[in-house]
Amino acid sequence: MPQVRASDPPVGALAADRPAGLPGLEDRYGRVATDMRLSLTDKCNLRCSYCMPAEGLPWLAKDALLSAEEIVRVVGIGVHLLGVRELRLTGGEPLVRADLVDIVAALRAEHPDLPIALTTNAVGLDARAAALKSAGLTRINVSLDTLHPETFARLARRPFFDRVLAGIEAADAAGLGPIKINSVLMRGINDADGPDLLAWCLERGYELRFIEQMPLDADHGWTRDGMVTAAEVRELLSERFHLSPDARDRDGAPAERFEVRGKDDGALLGTVGIIASVTEPFCADCKRTRITAEGKVMSCLFSHEEVDLRGLLRSEASDEQVARRWQEAMWLKPRAHGMDHTGLGADGFVQPDRSMSAIGG
Repeated sequence: MPQVRASDPPVGALAADRPAGLPGLEDRYGRVATDMRLSLTDKCNLRCSYCMPAEGLPWLAKDALLSAEEIVRVVGIGVHLLGVRELRLTGGEPLVRADLVDIVAALRAEHPDLPIALTTNAVGLDARAAALKSAGLTRINVSLDTLHPETFARLARRPFFDRVLAGIEAADAAGLGPIKINSVLMRGINDADGPDLLAWCLERGYELRFIEQMPLDADHGWTRDGMVTAAEVRELLSERFHLSPDARDRDGAPAERFEVRGKDDGALLGTVGIIASVTEPFCADCKRTRITAEGKVMSCLFSHEEVDLRGLLRSEASDEQVARRWQEAMWLKPRAHGMDHTGLGADGFVQPDRSMSAIGG
């Protein structure tokens, strides 16, 4: 497991060099985190090969997870005391939490204007999309790597392709848009599916975002040579579409956007995003702060250190003390993850022990 900072050092002891009175979630390099990613659970009902082993992982005990009340409190601290302006609820798979709709409703009641998004695999979303929209959810991101049921089952190790499509359609009907589709291309498995996925999304008004496979798989089978790079994705899509850089300011977003036009007539069809976390990292513009399902701050997705907030939340600590600990954690954020070089280990990058499902995306 990653190194976990103790939950009981005096507040102010972890980042003694942080200037007193510095507002928000600023780090040593001048980046200010305003985008909060909050994991609701480590559990998932899929076993995607780039994330989890086939047999699954040991799950956290229920009392180890942040409760609905603690979730509402920590989000409130982020918004009111630390300048958080966007919230993304993640997992694992957040739909496996029975109280998800109640959590969203409570967050919306406290923060009427806060954008609240959900990252999901959409399995079971068809039954809950309307309720989530009514509760105050703003939009969704859905993971979908292929349009072929057999390939889906090979990647996800579950035959739930039709259930994912049903969930996406229900979310669209409920008004949970703009819907973003996240796709990881795996060499020799679904890498040829990229153009068809893009055409499918463009026809439906969804924004497709290709994500380079990151070294966050529980099996630690990731290799740089095996990863489909952003450059390869652009080359693949360009065989069927014309891509040109989107003129809009990226503003710290992980995805680089491209306008997509028809090869023959040049008609604008929509946009596509490519998240090149490995080969074209955007660490210098990162605005994200992450809280794991058990209440630990991860200043970086690839961090080996975590700072506990749950202990403070379950003590008599004030909101200001929790905020200070959170600020300390983010002050220690590394300048970059270091994997934009040649490989693992030798260049200083060591893969985290936690998989993506245990961190929260």
